[in-house]
Amino acid sequence: MTLAETIGRKLKESSVKVDEYILSILEPRKPEVLYEAARHLIEAGGKRLRPYLVLRSCALVGGDPEQALPYAAALEVLHNFTLVHDDIMDNDDLRRGAPTVHAKWGVPMAIIGGDLLFAKVYEAMIDPAVRGEVPVERAMACIDRVNEATILLCEGQALDSAFPNIDDVSTDDYLFMVGRKTSALFKACAEVGGILGGADPEDVRSLGEFAWNAGIAFQIVDDVLGVTTDESTLGKPVGSDLREGKKTLIVIKALENASDEEGTTLKRVLGVHDFTESDLEAAREVLRSTGGIDFAMATAEEYVRKSEEAISTFPTSTAKKDLLDFVEYFTKRIF
Repeated sequence: MTLAETIGRKLKESSVKVDEYILSILEPRKPEVLYEAARHLIEAGGKRLRPYLVLRSCALVGGDPEQALPYAAALEVLHNFTLVHDDIMDNDDLRRGAPTVHAKWGVPMAIIGGDLLFAKVYEAMIDPAVRGEVPVERAMACIDRVNEATILLCEGQALDSAFPNIDDVSTDDYLFMVGRKTSALFKACAEVGGILGGADPEDVRSLGEFAWNAGIAFQIVDDVLGVTTDESTLGKPVGSDLREGKKTLIVIKALENASDEEGTTLKRVLGVHDFTESDLEAAREVLRSTGGIDFAMATAEEYVRKSEEAISTFPTSTAKKDLLDFVEYFTKRIF
């Protein structure tokens, strides 16, 4: 069995109970359209990477993943909340191969649906403590980590939205932004799993460092996929980051190395919503020829190494191998 098949099987297995839990807390109530909109992206699919991080991190430190299930579900719900609002901000009409929430129900209902998802995050984390299934101090520590991640995520999203209007975005600026936009939630997932598993503070810190670096590598690869793959594989419009004028690591390095002619070719699509297919292909070639894609992938590899190093002191176990395989596959899936 290939690594892709192994990871795919394990993600699918872990997602079954996560999805059941999510749908149980989103059972339809009046108005039913609100709950339909809130469940839409969850029912459309997704990799369920974040709950997997929670459950395997819990197992790594000797905890019971069943106890962590509500928190794994909560963090997936939080992720989907961000996607609903992100699609509105980017005006994207496709996500996971399906219409986005605002494309199907309109912006007002999408905003409210996202708000409902955000409220359900905290319901899912508080209820186990109320029922006595999780020690209150652990539940509160998890809520604190999720709060911190959400604040950082908002900061990262704000920077991502602002960067298209800034000419001199640097590599460091990008890494600062994706650390907040993507890595903060990955970090919270691993830390929450560790906390629920009863890990000591140093092990929780190591898990957080592992996931933070993995998140940066994941986002860089995701950016590369956004300009190199096809729409059926990606599940959303190819080149949407270019269309929105986003300053990904690829674009930053390409603009830095581009000749005047290459820069003109790239700017023909950057922040332009009606570029042609030929314009996109020409821009893709610039991203390749200027070393933008190679630089991005080399940077991703660097963060993969940092991620692996962060949990190198944990004893060999199935959970540790699962986490390392998870990072290896999802940061090398472009190949």
